[in-house]
Amino acid sequence: MNTNLTTTTLRACSEADTDHIAAAFSQHIPGNTTVALTGTLGAGKTRFVQGVAVALGARAEHVTSPTFVICNQYPVKKHIYHLDAYRITDEDEFFELGVDEMFLSDGYVFIEWAEKFKQMLPRELLSLTINVVSQHGRDFHFRGTSRYQESIVRLRSTCQDLLA
Repeated sequence: MNTNLTTTTLRACSEADTDHIAAAFSQHIPGNTTVALTGTLGAGKTRFVQGVAVALGARAEHVTSPTFVICNQYPVKKHIYHLDAYRITDEDEFFELGVDEMFLSDGYVFIEWAEKFKQMLPRELLSLTINVVSQHGRDFHFRGTSRYQESIVRLRSTCQDLLA
């Protein structure tokens, strides 16, 4: 991975804050982006993807966790692929999902447990780590390669009131 990284951390104190961050993400982060999602069970990974999908035209109730189906797709303004790599056992199984085609799409590819296959991810990558800080509070730590420098700066600017 590129070592020239840009980072920012935003704090959500409510689901409305998460929606605000997700909407700003959909405005400022370009399509053709792979996002490595990290966070404990219940941290809000699927909730964040739901916020992005809703901002792009999906109905909230249609956005669900891909834990058992491995990959959900949402055909919105910027197509969304939402994968859960936890139960994927090896590189062959990961590629059988068609990730190489997903990585070339004009939308977003969100991958939970992406660290299992980090050597197979695109060089230009955005990482999002979600940390639980209280019952309703979450820190969203964005880290992107050089391709995302300006986008992360714009995201930070739009969410100035949520800087951690």
